[in-house]
Amino acid sequence: MADGTPKHPYHLVDPSPWPALGALGALLLAVGAALGMHPDLLGKGVEGLVKSVQWWIIAPGLGLILAVMFWWWSDVIVESRKYHTAVVQLGLRYGMILFIASEVLFFAAFFWAFFDASLFPGSPEMPARAEATGGVWPPKGISVIAPFDLPFMNTLILLLSGTTVTWAHHAILEGNKRDAVRGLTLTVILGICFTGIQAYEYINAPFGFRENIYSSTFFMATGFHGFHVFVGTTFLIVCLFRAMAGQFKPKQHFGFEAAAWYWHFVDVVWLFLFFCIYWWGSGNAPIALH
Repeated sequence: MADGTPKHPYHLVDPSPWPALGALGALLLAVGAALGMHPDLLGKGVEGLVKSVQWWIIAPGLGLILAVMFWWWSDVIVESRKYHTAVVQLGLRYGMILFIASEVLFFAAFFWAFFDASLFPGSPEMPARAEATGGVWPPKGISVIAPFDLPFMNTLILLLSGTTVTWAHHAILEGNKRDAVRGLTLTVILGICFTGIQAYEYINAPFGFRENIYSSTFFMATGFHGFHVFVGTTFLIVCLFRAMAGQFKPKQHFGFEAAAWYWHFVDVVWLFLFFCIYWWGSGNAPIALH
């Protein structure tokens, strides 16, 4: 290293303030959220004060996290042009695989909750659940969302977006910048359409979040998936701007590859949501959306 030339294929990152600032933002966000959910932590009779203080803690925490995300990933993009060798890219791929595996387990918890309630709605070991559901699934009095209405349309949209992002990937591998930009543009548009349709579905849903275990598991599973679609769309928008700037090369485009993997994961999760919660979980209950 005497001449300043690296003697190994690894990337030793420079000292950075982002981990410490990210931890500080997470601490502020967690404390603000805890005060919001448990205003009696500071004692009785100060709930109103806690509510006002809560947002003064959450807002800077969330702002700090978003700023750290922006600047940290900006640094990674700059570093990728020079320091992301084949060995470094391999390590990043392993990291992305492990991250997606953790996301699979995250959604497994929601599917577990849904199937535990739907397969045993009248379990004698849980009299409160049997009383709440009437011993049937969907629970008595629930008008479910028609699976082959907006949910089916969103299924087609996500499946189509999977083909467009694959088109963009192949274009990058071939060094075709024009088709890469086209494929990414279409994918982003389809992701925005999915989010808009799901928002409309939520606004017109015939049940609320707190009504019963069906509505709670429904909104938790589909809502977190919708959040992942939003994150994935943002990820792809960044990749679109990078593709327009010509930053992706046939042998160096891990940023796009990670976004594509994440998007395919979002597609697969939605297929499970559609078939398990929207279709199978609707049973023979009256269907109402509009």
